[in-house]
Amino acid sequence: MDSLLGPLAALVLVALGYTVGSTKIINQGNEALVERLGKFNRKLSPGLNFIVPLIDSVVVEDTLKEQVLDTKEQEAITKDNVALKVDAVTFWRILELERTHYAVDNIYEALENLVLTALRSEIGGIELANTYASRNEINHALLQQLDEATATWGVKVTRVEIQNITVKDEDLRKSLEAERAAESKKQAAIKEAEGKRQAAIAEANGTVAAIELISRALQGHQNPKDVLQYLIAQKYVDASFKIGESQNSKVVFMNPSHLTEAISDLLHVEPSPHGDGNGANPN
Repeated sequence: MDSLLGPLAALVLVALGYTVGSTKIINQGNEALVERLGKFNRKLSPGLNFIVPLIDSVVVEDTLKEQVLDTKEQEAITKDNVALKVDAVTFWRILELERTHYAVDNIYEALENLVLTALRSEIGGIELANTYASRNEINHALLQQLDEATATWGVKVTRVEIQNITVKDEDLRKSLEAERAAESKKQAAIKEAEGKRQAAIAEANGTVAAIELISRALQGHQNPKDVLQYLIAQKYVDASFKIGESQNSKVVFMNPSHLTEAISDLLHVEPSPHGDGNGANPN
């Protein structure tokens, strides 16, 4: 019996080692490539997979999820020979891991160099004055160029965004910033003036509409001048209250008869000798 335990234990260990060696777990979102005797054999999908030990080998496992490549800041020369510092961020994902692994030696390094080259090329075809305004166009051109270049690598570039564009020369940079600030103030002043003009037009239209409404209302009134006296007096009182609410206002004592005389002058009515505001018939 004891003589059988040794070989049996060895057999169990061999079977266990074979099982462990043939088992490969691939995480969700990843994919792996298997080579058999040095030649590509198949792909491993997420979950539990089995391979043949000593014959099969997993050569690479990588994610198929979207990845971000943040390229370092680099120098570029515009069409009008101005030195800039520019950097970009690229979003990409692997579509076919087999082509990515066998078509290019290091996909991350190759993609970074391709982005830098394409970025310098696009900046070199644009004048400095258009680099800021044409950022969306540059992003679109970079995306199209990178997508075409990486098609044989089995990857897909989904989005390219330029992060910063900075003029290398400090004096020129300050001059451009001052110019942009002046242009922003100019546009703000134009918008403010246009707003005031629209407000003035709206106020004038409102005044005209109010006058027309009052005119129609007074046509059938027995004492229209009394109504006008009341309206003017009301406006005067409202204005007096606003003046009193002001922090810089001063207290002014005024003879009530002066108010009656002022209203009567506006209406061309002779004021009452008692200053009570009830004048004679109009001239």
